[in-house]
Amino acid sequence: MIPASLSVTATELPEPTRTLLLTGQDPEVKRREILTYFCQTFDLYDSLFDCLADPRAWFTKAISLRHPLIFYYGHTAAFFINKLLAANLIDHRIDANIEAMVAIGVDEMSWDDLDENHYDWPRVEALRDYRGKVRARVIDFINQMPISLPIDWHSPAWVILMGIEHERIHLETSSVLIRQLPLDWVRSQSYWPSCPQARHRLSEVPDNSLLPVAGGQITLGKRDATYGWDNEYGSRNLDIEAFQASRLLVSNGEYLAFVQDGGYQTQAWWDQEGWGWRQYAGAQMPSFWLGEPADPDRLRLRLMTEEVAMPWDWPVEVNQLEAAAFCRWKSAQTGVPIQLPSEAQWAWLREQLAGDQPDWHQAPGNINLAGFASPCPVDMFPQGEFCDLVGNVWQWTGTAIDGFEGFQVHPLYDDFSTPTFDGKHTLIKGGSWISTGNEALKSARYAFRRHFFQHAGFRYLVSRYQEPVIVNPYETDTLVAQYLDFQYGPSHFGVANYAKTLADIASELCSNHQRALDIGCATGRASFELARHFQHVDGVDYSARFIDVALSLAKQESFRYAMPLEGDLVQYCEARLTEHDLGPAQARRIHFSQGDACNLKPKYDHYDLVLASNLIDRLREPARFLRDISPRLRSGGLLMLTSPYTWLEEYTPKANWLGGIRENGEALSTHQALQRLMAAEFEELCEPRDIPFVIRETARKHQHTLAQLTIWRKR
Repeated sequence: MIPASLSVTATELPEPTRTLLLTGQDPEVKRREILTYFCQTFDLYDSLFDCLADPRAWFTKAISLRHPLIFYYGHTAAFFINKLLAANLIDHRIDANIEAMVAIGVDEMSWDDLDENHYDWPRVEALRDYRGKVRARVIDFINQMPISLPIDWHSPAWVILMGIEHERIHLETSSVLIRQLPLDWVRSQSYWPSCPQARHRLSEVPDNSLLPVAGGQITLGKRDATYGWDNEYGSRNLDIEAFQASRLLVSNGEYLAFVQDGGYQTQAWWDQEGWGWRQYAGAQMPSFWLGEPADPDRLRLRLMTEEVAMPWDWPVEVNQLEAAAFCRWKSAQTGVPIQLPSEAQWAWLREQLAGDQPDWHQAPGNINLAGFASPCPVDMFPQGEFCDLVGNVWQWTGTAIDGFEGFQVHPLYDDFSTPTFDGKHTLIKGGSWISTGNEALKSARYAFRRHFFQHAGFRYLVSRYQEPVIVNPYETDTLVAQYLDFQYGPSHFGVANYAKTLADIASELCSNHQRALDIGCATGRASFELARHFQHVDGVDYSARFIDVALSLAKQESFRYAMPLEGDLVQYCEARLTEHDLGPAQARRIHFSQGDACNLKPKYDHYDLVLASNLIDRLREPARFLRDISPRLRSGGLLMLTSPYTWLEEYTPKANWLGGIRENGEALSTHQALQRLMAAEFEELCEPRDIPFVIRETARKHQHTLAQLTIWRKR
């Protein structure tokens, strides 16, 4: 068992605590709870990295589509600083280089930037020092922050809880990466003990069986008073037809029959995606099995830091494609419709287990680090008629994640959920042995690509219910749809396309057409237009939603979206590159990525042109951006700035406004301020000019705006 401790020092493993309630009577009591929760989480995460025994374990990718562990060690700490800055709750960084390097790129999304040639990773000692500084900074913030109850989305405490729950997610995902490193690069730790109980003879594996489950009605969506991610909110009402469910999770022993029956060699059991993965990976059995499947007595299982004789009664750990293939095989064997549960069917099963993690006096299963640092026998934890309704390993479903009715993006973390609403990310439910905090709640909704590995297995159902397939849905996010329409849609009131106008001006005035940066690129139209003229274009935006759309356009040349007409009525539209004489020739020259304009990575440099369109009045520190962008331009390079100068304190603290203020009693325009700020390193190339643009909001409501264009040549 994980030892209990009240210590919050970095040298001892703290006790994993229950998820905090957002409610209470005394704000100061809640403050102390948050402080303890933060310290325990931060130190628990540190303790996981004690399992690394070789420097190569820090700096070598465990799998090609993820960063090395050194990234994740710094990422969760930098997250606190980046989010507190984004929320205008602190006003300076601890280490801008670290906070840029480890900010983005944590999951295998289409917008990941995993080119290791661009990374000069910090030393482990430097990141340990950085984490210590973040720990002290956050503790000080918690002690000083205003707090009122209940805590909601807009509370400073919500930002801290966001960082805590984010680090608990990476506690789990980092443990999976450790499991995928060479065994001699890691070491066991007494406070991460594997389960000592296992049946090593196939004849001793408990038989699985099907139990009947009556139907009923269920409402999905978070209802409890704990921290939740944006995708958990909203609701969905569903009727559940009666089904049968396996009493146990599928064990290694039960799964062996599929392997020995040629399951990995028989294409009929796999869908197109699954068979493509099996061939690419050369898979012959589950990835964590070691040995030859033809000789099961010698098979071993790789755990996080050790190899053990195959525990045949532990749950098999596979990806979703393998789980679905097993179900098709078993359906053929039994003649009944065997399949993975839907999200709603799993939730209906979960109702048989009373209570939830904040209410547990003792965890009812191998979850919340209350059991072992590994799976355990599938019949060890009965929970009513079933075993492991929660805990042991996550359970794959057949449901692709999307938002419930009423879903809203949290403005401080707009790329947590929406990049997964693509029909390619499937929900896992129930939590694993290392799932803590929000992950251990019944309302938790986490989804991964179907070929991805977590500490995940499955149970199967007899049911004919089929989830609807999500294929190229229409984008309904209002802001994304507006920008797609603004950049790729029809012109309005005779106003020319804004992005194309700016790109044409840039091409005419720029003497060298090698490298361009479109910073604040939104859905990418100006990047595509610049790629007509420049050999390489970097399109960068802070919003992953925008970058994901831009990348989709680059790959498939079109993107669907729904524009509001009036009330509940919408117009279904499609942005097509071909309608603007754009296509693969331009896409090959563009690299889209997510980035912070005020904290860009060092690789963004040596540009002949930087276009910052309608950006500076949406930045927290516009003067910093202007100062930092100069060294990224070659001598003679151009900086093009456009802005309507709509200075608002919700984006930029008033102390950081460049203009639109009175200085010593005199009016100071933004253009005057720019002339002052730019004088040392730039000359103004020409007189400012106004560039109009129109953004359609509904069929009869449009924003008609004039942005001032100023052009600056680097000396």
